[in-house]
Amino acid sequence: MARPREISDLDCEERYGLAAAKVVEVRAGELFEQSDGVLDTSDIERVHDMRVASRRLRAAMEIFEPCFPRKPFRRALKEVKALADALGERRDRDVSIAFLEHFSEHVTASDRRGIGMLLERLREEQTGANEDLVPFVSDQRMAALRDDVERLCAAARESAREQAQLEAAQPEGDRDVGAADDRPLAEPAQ
Repeated sequence: MARPREISDLDCEERYGLAAAKVVEVRAGELFEQSDGVLDTSDIERVHDMRVASRRLRAAMEIFEPCFPRKPFRRALKEVKALADALGERRDRDVSIAFLEHFSEHVTASDRRGIGMLLERLREEQTGANEDLVPFVSDQRMAALRDDVERLCAAARESAREQAQLEAAQPEGDRDVGAADDRPLAEPAQ
């Protein structure tokens, strides 16, 4: 399993929207990196790694949801969830096949026949799940998701910049100190 990439320039003092953009960009990058070769059923770890990356991206998006415009956020999150589901369908078959292949090495010859029949059925299901996965990992769909995520991150950055400008324009005595200072200007998702 691929380890999550460290987000080296993350600063706990920066605005939440800037942190959101940095984290989501890195997690999305990890997802896109894993898409190469994901349809190769002889290397089941590619599906696993991409599925893990999709779950990390989804978690980051959900944590930073208030930083993003509602409708574009919902659209992108829906796409990430659908991708994760399709990856999960394929992964379930991969794991079952790998287990049964190993298990069949330790059973009697008569039991191997039944396991072989089950493996055949699972390989057919794996092929079907792989065919269902194809549209989710197509170049066009991956590019569209990348564009959606880039727009979300740009909106979060812009909102954080606008908030900083508004605060800088206020006289020092008029500034409201507290948790409200960190609220993003982007419309929160509901």
